[in-house]
Amino acid sequence: MKKYHSLARFAFPVVILCTILFWAGSLPTARALPDESFEFDNCTSVLVGKLASVDGSTMTSHSCDSSTDRTWINVVPHKKHKAGDTAKLYFEAKRTKGPDDPDRVDLGEIPQVPETYAYINTAYPVMNEHQLAIGETTFGGKRELKSNEGLIDCPELYRLVLERAKTSREAIRIADELTKKYGYIDYGECFTFADPNEVWHFEILGPGRGKKGAVWAAVRIPDDRVGVSANASRIRQIDLKDAEHYMASDNVYSLAQELDWWDPESGEPFEFCYAYASRRSLGSRRREWRVLSRLAPSLNLDPNGENFPFSVRPEKKLSVRDVLDIFRDTYQNTPFDMTNTLTTTDREGQVIKSPVASAFLNRELMQLLKVQRERTICCARATYLHVTQSRSWLPDSIGGVVWLGYDNPATTPHTPFYCGISQMPESYRVDGRWGFRRDSAWWAFRRVSQLALFRWQHMTRDIAKVWQGIEDKAFTDQTDVEEEAQGLLKQDPEKAREYLTDYCHRLADGAVEAYWKLGDDLWGKYTRYF
Repeated sequence: MKKYHSLARFAFPVVILCTILFWAGSLPTARALPDESFEFDNCTSVLVGKLASVDGSTMTSHSCDSSTDRTWINVVPHKKHKAGDTAKLYFEAKRTKGPDDPDRVDLGEIPQVPETYAYINTAYPVMNEHQLAIGETTFGGKRELKSNEGLIDCPELYRLVLERAKTSREAIRIADELTKKYGYIDYGECFTFADPNEVWHFEILGPGRGKKGAVWAAVRIPDDRVGVSANASRIRQIDLKDAEHYMASDNVYSLAQELDWWDPESGEPFEFCYAYASRRSLGSRRREWRVLSRLAPSLNLDPNGENFPFSVRPEKKLSVRDVLDIFRDTYQNTPFDMTNTLTTTDREGQVIKSPVASAFLNRELMQLLKVQRERTICCARATYLHVTQSRSWLPDSIGGVVWLGYDNPATTPHTPFYCGISQMPESYRVDGRWGFRRDSAWWAFRRVSQLALFRWQHMTRDIAKVWQGIEDKAFTDQTDVEEEAQGLLKQDPEKAREYLTDYCHRLADGAVEAYWKLGDDLWGKYTRYF
């Protein structure tokens, strides 16, 4: 008979308890702290400079680790507008049931610009037709800074800059102009911008209750380096004399002085993250440590450290695959690997991981077992993950690619959507957040990722065979597809658009179909464990 470790011998009750508690643990985890700050643990973003990538791409990314954000995605077309037209602004558009949701909350309107650019419209809009891309993480910041005066929240600011900007620098300038005039009303947010040439880390907060505007700072990631944002403010000292690498709002120093958060007469340097937020969250800092340590292991960074290099020169240049692999990281082969929490002993007395051992054991279960729960980079509650490529040597419609996968990155394939496509596949335009739907792409992947939690060690091997095959084909075909699209573009731009749209749809629809079948196969193969 197998001898089970004292925890793992109760594997079946643990699975049942995980199931019961999972939904409680899936609720939004943002919480107000008792003193001065908010902390969040909902997203991660990795930024890659063009000389740090294998092919010269710039990259940004966003793991939308939310249990409430919408799952529908569409393409908003390029539009021309008449003089006097206005742009409506909505509250929390990231949670609407569709692009014309009758229940969405109208906050007001602002003057429209003559022309708005096309963009791929995820819960947080991701890339426009000029290859300008954005990733996101929320860091909260000091509670006094959240304003109630204005019209623009984080997702709407995303949308507005993608509609109006062609480059990262232009996006930051437009964000400044808009929030000065119309006010920023959200928590502290980090926008990770990438255009074909530059990558910028931009942090913005409100100016305080009763005030209209914002306070912000931005730092350029050097071309040969990689940065990370993980729900904690990271910008420390800024040098506004160096306009090539730093930008900030006009009030970046004065607001901190006004609120008695920094005194220039003290001799202490101004540090943005400590003036307006904090660095207390270990869940955020450990993700930063893991990303930077994977890229530059020779730095020997302290996993319990408070501050790390803002960016690092990777010891190996990165591809999109490499960035996806970072987002699948669960602290494996480190002391923080939660799959070691449940172990069994085989007939030879060797300690092995229990079949139910997962990196995503529930928060409440961990409290019962008196075990520290780690917030890994990979997240089981992800709505989607995107990794973008922006490439200066290709036409915009082909050079800009969003590699997107729904739900847990560890169990999902990521397929390409070029910024030149005309629309998303039909099943991607259906919101699945409000209930199970067979016509929603998100549910095909969601069902598989949730089933995997019942028998993680075994099921993920079966799942990996499917997602790896889909991704392998996408990466293998990329060069040929783009060469064909360039040829068509020279003949007829509309034919190139149709070709790219059809290609992206076939690949994505095939992945959805494969995952509906995979879910059925898992039910059949592992039915005795349910």
